[in-house]
Amino acid sequence: MRRTILLLALLAAALWPAPSTAQPRNQLGPLCTTDTTPADQQIDACNKIIALKVFSGEKLATIYFWRSVGWNKKGNYNQVIADASEAIRLHASTAAYNLRGSAYYDKGEYDIAIADFNDALRMGPPSGIIFHNRGNAWRGKGEYAKAIADYDQSIKLGPPSAFSWQNRGISKQALGDLDGAISDINEAIRLDPTLPQPLSSRAVIWRAKGDLDRAIVDSTEAIRLATAKAPVNIMTPPGSVLISAYIHRALAYEAKGDLDRARQDYAATLEGKASDAGSKANQATAKVRLSLLSETVSPAPRTATAPPPRPGGAVAPASPADAARRTPPAAMEQRQRAETGRRVALVIGNGAYAHVRPLPNPTNDARAMAKSLRDIGFVVTEGTDLDRMAMQATIRDFLREAARAQVAVVYYAGHGVQIDGRNYLVPIDIQLRPGSGVTETMMDLDTIMAGLDDQVRTNILILDACRNNPMAPKLASTGPARDIEVGSGLAAPASLGAGATHGAGTLIAFATAPGQVALDGEGANSPFSAALSRHIGTPGLEVQQMLTRVRAEVFAATKGKQVPWSNSSLLGEVYLAER
Repeated sequence: MRRTILLLALLAAALWPAPSTAQPRNQLGPLCTTDTTPADQQIDACNKIIALKVFSGEKLATIYFWRSVGWNKKGNYNQVIADASEAIRLHASTAAYNLRGSAYYDKGEYDIAIADFNDALRMGPPSGIIFHNRGNAWRGKGEYAKAIADYDQSIKLGPPSAFSWQNRGISKQALGDLDGAISDINEAIRLDPTLPQPLSSRAVIWRAKGDLDRAIVDSTEAIRLATAKAPVNIMTPPGSVLISAYIHRALAYEAKGDLDRARQDYAATLEGKASDAGSKANQATAKVRLSLLSETVSPAPRTATAPPPRPGGAVAPASPADAARRTPPAAMEQRQRAETGRRVALVIGNGAYAHVRPLPNPTNDARAMAKSLRDIGFVVTEGTDLDRMAMQATIRDFLREAARAQVAVVYYAGHGVQIDGRNYLVPIDIQLRPGSGVTETMMDLDTIMAGLDDQVRTNILILDACRNNPMAPKLASTGPARDIEVGSGLAAPASLGAGATHGAGTLIAFATAPGQVALDGEGANSPFSAALSRHIGTPGLEVQQMLTRVRAEVFAATKGKQVPWSNSSLLGEVYLAER
């Protein structure tokens, strides 16, 4: 971004011989068109220049561009897009396309961002900065091979950027190349040891390797650097660096079993200003996990060797010497690897509904699935015919277990519904009364996904529920509710996890296609669950291949009336049963 800003700075320097006699008016130009001007002063100066109505065309486009830079510093991406769009309308430039694309990226609108970066690259000349930014958007979409290709171009074209090395490393990690990822991120740290972001990224890789102590050390140093000197790069969303560092240290502490420090770091994550999609997702995860830990029993008092809390809520990690006195290093590393490699599952079957149509098979389906998952080595949290309180407790117990897991499976059979664009799982005691808070009586699937969102975990969600919402008439009878889609069942979520840039990936499998009925069948199990139970334990069968077999079997068994459906952001092959 710096190169394209400098190009516009040359144009900006030519603006101020324009008609202007008052000294304060002459001062507006430098305030508006300098990237180090504080955001509010920059926006105010640009506003005043626009109000003068003395510029048009390319010169006015430059003012709108610089005002969008000010908005970008504040994390107001809608205003960035509006001003950059006006700059492009008046006089298109690579800088304006690049900045607007970056704003769309920060909003999580990756396809539009890529289109803007493509336009910027077409205008030329080739820019390592724009290749880097397009690589970020490909990475946001989970297109990691394309991201790596763009980071390669960025590194080749220059200028040397620690961020390109870092982000190429993140992409390699997402594809399972942990050693290549460490090598790239080490180079980023060598290029600029003052940056906190590469340290946070390396902390994630240490967690993926099961080395929680190194993850804590790196994220602690990232917090120190970000606190001592806030990042000044205008392309860095406000608050995002500290939010990222705190969430990664919190996840490492929780996986390690240090719940006091994890709670404090989750709370610190929530204190930051979240303006971009990634930071908002990180805070959603922190909110769920802090809520979970707030209900747990406090651990035994610490020994005298434990370090005291630091000022401001941050907590110092235990020193290596302390850790060595408690557990031999080799044994500690082996235990941490085993813990982070755990596979856990949540299985719920709700059929005995008291106030809406009961379902005959979900409890049988759940028991069959729980057995199948236990048989292939999963630690299963199981519940059948759960009312709201029991369902909530069961889900929260599972989410606590998932803190130390590498793979998490969620299986649900029962009623499901989409309201205001969010998916809900329905407990057996739901009562749809006029004027009642319908969503408060159900379990929000987005909350479960936020609790699972992590860069080192693979998540598989399997939902055996109708997708045409058979409860629609009763929902409609509860009274007018603006924006409630009373005719819709479960739908694919807008995102499959963003907190950790999609992590190891998420797959959601539905028993049937959108708007269709999931059949109970004629036997003790639904056609979908019967097929799933038969195939899920097949050794060496990759999960998406397994779902293809299930889809074909269900289609045949129902004579084409039911076709299972799935959405995936998985980054590679996933095997639920050992090969």
